[in-house]
Amino acid sequence: MKKRILSLFLALLLLTGCAAPAAEQSEAPTQDTTVEETTPATEETTEPTDDAAETVEFTDSVGRTVTVPANITKVAVSGPMAQIVLFALCPDLLVGIANEWDDSAAQFLDTEYYNLPLLGQLYGGQEAMNGEALLASGAEVVLDVGEPKDTVVEDLDTLQEQTGVPFVHISATTETMGDAYRQLGKLLNRADEADVLATYCEDTYTRAEELAASVDKVDVLYITGSQGLNVIAQGSYHAELLDLMTNNVAVVESPSSKGTGNEVSMEQLLVWNPEVLLFAPDSIYDTVAENDGYAQMTAIQTGRYYEAPMGPYNWMGFPPSVQRYLGLLWMGALLYPDAIDYDLQEEVTKYFDLFYHCDLTTEQYEALVANSIGKLEG
Repeated sequence: MKKRILSLFLALLLLTGCAAPAAEQSEAPTQDTTVEETTPATEETTEPTDDAAETVEFTDSVGRTVTVPANITKVAVSGPMAQIVLFALCPDLLVGIANEWDDSAAQFLDTEYYNLPLLGQLYGGQEAMNGEALLASGAEVVLDVGEPKDTVVEDLDTLQEQTGVPFVHISATTETMGDAYRQLGKLLNRADEADVLATYCEDTYTRAEELAASVDKVDVLYITGSQGLNVIAQGSYHAELLDLMTNNVAVVESPSSKGTGNEVSMEQLLVWNPEVLLFAPDSIYDTVAENDGYAQMTAIQTGRYYEAPMGPYNWMGFPPSVQRYLGLLWMGALLYPDAIDYDLQEEVTKYFDLFYHCDLTTEQYEALVANSIGKLEG
C-alpha cells in the first residue's frame, strides 16, 4: 500500500483547510503495486437509514457499511481501472478522471467526457489524488474498483473520515466483473444498465474459457519494453488472459506483478522460441524484424508476430480493466480462427457501443487492428 500517497493526500487536505469531519465511511494493481489474492466479495446490502429519503447504507466488497446518498448524482473514481469500469455504466455521473485518457480516446469519446477534470488516483500512478480538487468536484462518493489491497479497509476508512466523502470498494477481476457491475448498479440505481454490462462480461469470459478448453493452445510470448526484453510471465496478475488463452512459455522463478513484466535476456527468448510473439503497443513491433536476435526466432521468420491493439487502452489490459474482454476476443480470432463462432469486427463494434458509447466505424476498426491481425496468413 502506498502510505506515502495517502499521507500526501491527507496533508494536502489539512493544509488547504478542506478536511471536514466525516458524517459517518482497488483500484486494480498498478504497475508498481504487489498483487494480493482476491478477497471474496461480501454480498452487498442497501438498507434505509433514519432519513431514508436522503441516504442509505451500502455494504461494500470488503464488508464496510458506508452511508451514501440514496440517489447518487456525482461520482469520483480511485484510479484508471475504476475509470474505465464506471465510464461504461455512468459517464454522466463522473465528476473527474483518475488519469488522462490516451490521445486516441479523442476520436471515440464525447468531448464532455474526454475533457473531465483530472483528480488523480489513490494507488500508484504519476498523479496522486488531489484532495482539494476532489472536494471541489462535489463528489458524493469515491468508487474503488479492482483487487483489494491488504490495507484497503484502513485506507478507505481514514480517507472517508478526513474528507467526509464516502469511499466504497467493489472487488473485481476479469472473471468476476459481472458481479461487480451488478453491485455498482444497485449502488447507483442503474440495475438494468449494469445487468446488460454484467451479462456481456460473463458471456464473453465463458466463451473464452470454452474456446481455450477446446483447442491445442499455441506457444506464445508477450513482449513489453522499448528494448523488447521484458515478458509477461506465466502466473503473474497481468498474464491472466495469456494463461487462459495460450501456452504462455514465459516461466520465471518470480513473476513480476508490474505491467512491465520480467526483464530477461535475448538468449532466454531464443530458448523459449514460441510459435507466436505478441508485442505491447509501446514495444519494438515496428523494428523487430531488423533485430539480429529476434531474426533467429521462428515467429519472426514465419510472420507470426503481432502488436496488441491499442485504443483507447491496450486491449491486453494495462490497466487491467474491462478492455481485457477485447483482448480475449482478439486472441481467440488471431490464434484459433477456425474454432471461433464470432466475427471480430462485429464483437469489437458491440464492445465500443456498450463500454465507450461510441459508434465504431469500419475505418476506425481497421486502424485499431492494423498491426494485430494482418500477418495471420503469413
